[in-house]
Amino acid sequence: MNIIDLTLPINNKTPSFPGDPKPEIKQIATIKVEGWNEKRITIGSHFSTHIDAPFHMLEEGKKLDEYPIEKFIGEAMVIDVKNQINPNLDAIKKDDIVFFHTDHAKEVYSNNYFRRNHILSIETAQELIAKGIKIVGLDAFSPDNEPFEVHKLLLKKDILIVENLINLDKLIGIRFMCYILPLKIMDADGAPCRVIGVLQENKLLTQINAD
Repeated sequence: MNIIDLTLPINNKTPSFPGDPKPEIKQIATIKVEGWNEKRITIGSHFSTHIDAPFHMLEEGKKLDEYPIEKFIGEAMVIDVKNQINPNLDAIKKDDIVFFHTDHAKEVYSNNYFRRNHILSIETAQELIAKGIKIVGLDAFSPDNEPFEVHKLLLKKDILIVENLINLDKLIGIRFMCYILPLKIMDADGAPCRVIGVLQENKLLTQINAD
């Protein structure tokens, strides 16, 4: 079994969205003094790799804890949109988890990370809705910018959004199992999550664009 970690590490260098609180990770106990190690972690619900629930953008939207755990697990695929405006979505199946590789993750620790991002078009969002997917994600901080029309369009249709993924380049053109495990925060508008892709040995690749 081959496991690919798609999660951005959390530390004091992890960037936060402009206007959001800065992360605070502080040592509050040590083995030398208290007899154990412990940290206090203060972060926002949309920090690092995280998932958006409808309540993030919609006043009457569903909250994260209203979804069964099955919502966050399923077959997934990565579509390379690094040099594309209108990606080919023909290989998508109903209930897929669909990630877009924009190559923006390489900027995550630079000053450019929040200055530009690959935007998903309204047409792409509508096609994803028509396909019946359950989650969309990308290796950037957002699929759109204000007034967040794509966010609202997807969330109204119960399609959750994962942001700040990494390592998507390792899974382009491959169908794999994906596990998205958000913190179990009640009444949540979103939550940081650990995201992994799992490939079975000897069944590694179902190449989407196979000859």
